[in-house]
Amino acid sequence: MATVKKQQPAKAAKSPANPLFTRDNYIWMLAGVAVMTLGFILMAGGKSADPTKFNDDEIYSTTRITIAPILIMAGFVIEIFAIMRKPKSEQV
Repeated sequence: MATVKKQQPAKAAKSPANPLFTRDNYIWMLAGVAVMTLGFILMAGGKSADPTKFNDDEIYSTTRITIAPILIMAGFVIEIFAIMRKPKSEQV
């Protein structure tokens, strides 16, 4: 009579000793998201008091045209920095 061997379930892969991102990387990533969010909030249009009247000063303000895009680009730069940043080597 032939015996049937039960197959062992595959073992889960162990997490690496050195994770890809450290706590500092995640803090930098959150900072980048916060800067980008601030930029998008500043770029968002405000509600006009009179919808039939076009107000150039509200639409083309320095905040919406210059500051907000700079903040968004700065947020992307922070994100790239957070991803590329290597963790500091631990001294024993």
